[in-house]
Parts: sequence; structure tokens; C-alpha cells
Amino acid sequence: MEGIFKGSEAYQKYFLPGDYLTTYYSLDRGPAPEAEVLKFNLEFLHKTFGPGGLTGDTLIDIGSGPTIYQVLAACESFPDITLSDFSDRNRQELGKWLKQEPGAFDWSPVVKYACELEGDSGRWLEKEEKLRTAVKRVIKCDVNLDTPLVPVWLPPADCVLTLMAMECACCSLDAYRAALRNLASLLKPGGHLVTMATLGLSFYMVGKCEFSYLTLEKEELQQAVLDAGFDIQELLQAPKMYSKNLAPNTGICFIVARKRPEP
Repeated sequence: MEGIFKGSEAYQKYFLPGDYLTTYYSLDRGPAPEAEVLKFNLEFLHKTFGPGGLTGDTLIDIGSGPTIYQVLAACESFPDITLSDFSDRNRQELGKWLKQEPGAFDWSPVVKYACELEGDSGRWLEKEEKLRTAVKRVIKCDVNLDTPLVPVWLPPADCVLTLMAMECACCSLDAYRAALRNLASLLKPGGHLVTMATLGLSFYMVGKCEFSYLTLEKEELQQAVLDAGFDIQELLQAPKMYSKNLAPNTGICFIVARKRPEP
């Protein structure tokens, strides 16, 4: 199926997790821009959640897609992790890996790299088991709803993580800003938001399908986070780019922010 697909429903109908994972998350296929972006993301996440970084009891990952790389570092410091996504197929793909079912994506090269950052690439099997133990639930989410996890209710979390997800679900900057406020409602006062956006991107390819992506610049992302009730503790902009034929972006931007106390 070819075409330009916009918004959450497009992912429900047309997004194929296998194509996406093979294209963007294969570290064992030699040098490629996608592999370099993934390594950079893993390095930032290690810095954020590794020794001296963020800790707590509960973490909610919003818009997990079919991926687990984003919580490899966090599972060392957050014993209760929630994965979430709008797409049924993506949640099923996560379930395959968590249950070690046949046909699950092989994350071992990525897990080994995450362990290498932690100083021991040989403990990758232990790391996989630790993550499987830490992930307590995989549930549906919709960032465009005031209560994104409805009908599931979870107590306010210590950390909300969302990487390259809301830009896929939000069709305008106003919708994106509203979605960030919705995510803030999932956090305790003083809790942390960790987010990453791909800058200057309007679409990306998965197989033959072109999916729309909300084009953001650093200043727009920064202001949206501040206006959603957060104080930014770290902002990192990097000129990391995907292959032009897959996802013609201008860079990426990571933000770690703390939710302001209630007035």
C-alpha cells in the first residue's frame, strides 16, 4: 500500500512493525546513518538513566512503537515500567519479544551495545531478562486524549519517556502542545519528562509507505515543554541525520525536564 498516512489511525491500519524495525534498528548490517542515530540515542539514554542519572519507582514510556531500546538503560533504575502504543500491531510485537515468542525481532545487537556502554557487553542476556521483569504492562495510549492511557488508570509516575512518537500522532503544533500537557498529567510534581524529537522532518518511510511527521524546530519543542509546566534541565541538539531517502531530517533534539510543583 503506497500513500501518505497521517495521524494515529494510519498507524493502526498501515504501519508494519517488521519493516520499521529492520530499517531503523538493525545494528548488525554494517555502517548506516540509521545505526549511528540509534547508537547516539542509546548513549544519551545511558547518560540520562545511568549512574548518577534519573531514578525512581515507575516509568511510563509513551508511544513505544514496536521497540524496547529506549528502556534498556532505564530498567536498571526503574523497577516498574509501562510500555504503551496506539497501534495493536506494535503492542503485539512488543509482546512477542517480552514473551520470547518465535518471530520476535532480534534485539541482541542493540542490547549488547547498551551493555557495552554500561561496561560489560557480556551481560546482555541478563539485561534482557532484567528488562522483561521490569516491564509490568503493555497498554494502549492516545496522546491526543486528556487521559492518554484510558481506560487504564496508573498512579502518577516518576518519569515519562517519549521518543519520536508524539510527532507522529499530532497533526499540528497546537495538538503537539496539548499532548505534552496531557503527558504532564501522568507525572508526579517533580517527576521527569525525557523526550526526543527528530528536527526538520515532515515524513519518513516504512517499506513503501510514507508516514507524515510533525515538522518541529528546537525552539518550538523547547517552548512547548516549558508551556506544559516543565523546567528544562538539559537540552541537547545534535546534527544526527537519517538516510535522505528514508527520513530527511536536519538533526535531533533531546530534552530532560522536571515537572514544576503544583501552585
